[in-house]
Amino acid sequence: MRGNKEDSQQSERGKKLLLGLVVVALILLGKIFVIQILDDRYKIDASNNSMVYDIVYPTRGVIYDRNGKVIVGNKVAYDILVTPKEVEPFDTLLLADALGVDQNFIRDKMADYHRNRKRIGYQSMIMMKQLPPEVYMRFAEIEYKFPGFKGQVRSIRDYPINAGGNLLGYVSEVDESYIKKDPGVYRSGDYAGKTGIEAARETDLRGEKGYHIYLRNSHNQIQTRYKNGEMDREAVPGHDIVTTIDAEVQQYGQELMQNKVGSVVAIEPETGEILAMISSPGIDVSMLADIGKHYSEIIKDPYKPMFNRAVQASYPPGSVFKLVNGLIGLQEGTLVPSMRYPCYRGYPYGSHKLGCHQHRSPLDLEEAIMMSCNGYFCYVMRNILENRKYSTTEEAFNKWHDYVESMGFGQKLGSDFPAELGGNIPTSKYYDRIYGKGGWKFTTVISLSIGQGEIGVTPLHIANLCATVANRGYYVIPHIVKDSPGVKIDPKYHQRHYTMVDTTQYRKVINGMWRAVNSGFGSGGTASIAAIPGLDICGKTGTAQNPRGEDNSVFICFAPRNHPKIAVAVYVENAGFGATWACPIASLLVEKYLRRTIDEKRKPMEEKMMQGNLMSRVKTN
Repeated sequence: MRGNKEDSQQSERGKKLLLGLVVVALILLGKIFVIQILDDRYKIDASNNSMVYDIVYPTRGVIYDRNGKVIVGNKVAYDILVTPKEVEPFDTLLLADALGVDQNFIRDKMADYHRNRKRIGYQSMIMMKQLPPEVYMRFAEIEYKFPGFKGQVRSIRDYPINAGGNLLGYVSEVDESYIKKDPGVYRSGDYAGKTGIEAARETDLRGEKGYHIYLRNSHNQIQTRYKNGEMDREAVPGHDIVTTIDAEVQQYGQELMQNKVGSVVAIEPETGEILAMISSPGIDVSMLADIGKHYSEIIKDPYKPMFNRAVQASYPPGSVFKLVNGLIGLQEGTLVPSMRYPCYRGYPYGSHKLGCHQHRSPLDLEEAIMMSCNGYFCYVMRNILENRKYSTTEEAFNKWHDYVESMGFGQKLGSDFPAELGGNIPTSKYYDRIYGKGGWKFTTVISLSIGQGEIGVTPLHIANLCATVANRGYYVIPHIVKDSPGVKIDPKYHQRHYTMVDTTQYRKVINGMWRAVNSGFGSGGTASIAAIPGLDICGKTGTAQNPRGEDNSVFICFAPRNHPKIAVAVYVENAGFGATWACPIASLLVEKYLRRTIDEKRKPMEEKMMQGNLMSRVKTN
């Protein structure tokens, strides 16, 4: 009985197994039927060798300024493509004559294709780029005589306004590493944004490629469209981008900074929108459409025009940083605006003295900002670090560090512009490593009082500081792209970031900034040259020490005093006092933005700024 029962169970399992195998077989047969009979996608994939995909490139999105002006558009370019597998013996002299090149150029190209024939396969290669229209038409008339060669019409970038190559960025052909970074998106011969806005918004601007499918016969000859084009895909144009840039102000800033090394950043304080970003010297937009042709020339330039100083250069901020220390002192209660401190050409400590320029003494806070007194802010920093509510200098310094970071320093601000540098704010641990724990004090770090020493900031950082003061205590992360149809920016670019200093404290330093500009010549104000009746500019000069030559000229300002519309930072290398170059350049930019013109009385200053050439002062090695 037991044996019969076991036989019956085995028979039942065998039936179930057989039934399972039949079901699997039917599923597989169904799949094969779908693949081979019903689903064209698999036919196309399986017969790639008999099909030719003619790529249709999308039109790249247009880039606009904040006022609707086109700053990057598109124009037609003509290329010559060759598919080496399809080339038949041809008249080299006739082709060379039509294209306006030497015969050896064509022979060398064909020899190179032959050497790399396995890698190339059935791909079409770009043999010549951006031909003049008349040359392209000459070739088009005889194209039928050259199987395997064909013309390609595509769009390339056009720059109707010189809005700055470093800001806009360039588009160039992708290399192998770029292709591997985005598998399936790019292939050899494709173009992508490599720097600037073009790189930052590549996914929005590039669009989606389309294709036309053709059948190839056994002799590798293209015969006809596959299924009359039913399986073709149309290219999808890229999204247009609306930037925060004011093209007119951007171009004007570049004119002011020509023949100088440095940068300018202008921000709309309330929104964080970048109105202008100039890096000088920069890449001229005339080079951008064919950057490969000019690349060698650009990288050999000792002034490094590809280096975007606005976001990549780390500088000492100089005296503009006194505003930061003043605000921290006010918040900590170690400083009140009426406090007066003496300054007799500097601040003495031990056998040393941190120098200052000649001015009346003693001064209160507003006067110290107005006259940019070094001595005063040494007292301010000393009181911050020797605050009795902290048990050690290290503890007080850590608090100071927290305040500074809350203003955006010592870190990347998170802008949507690529390659932003974070800068440096020294920590107590840094000084512990150098001097030992407890082995340093205020006089060890005294240079931080005036924005020197180990502090490193970008011009974007100090422009953001200016916007923060203008806003009375908050900033919106600086950004360069606005919301527009099809393009939404990250919500973080609409959020306010409040500092650790109460909004009520900012009015006290703004008073000093206003007096620095508007007290009149002879008052001791360091920025009197920036005054423009009716604009109520508030500013702070800076002269940052430079171990490689003359001091750097720095100036930040915003206007008007109430409900400010623009905040500007100008940094000019080896230009001396802040009031000499940076200050007038900033004030002219403010005037241009708010009034769209320059007053006739200020035209001589404008001409001086535009004609000034400081390149010889800058060391390039």
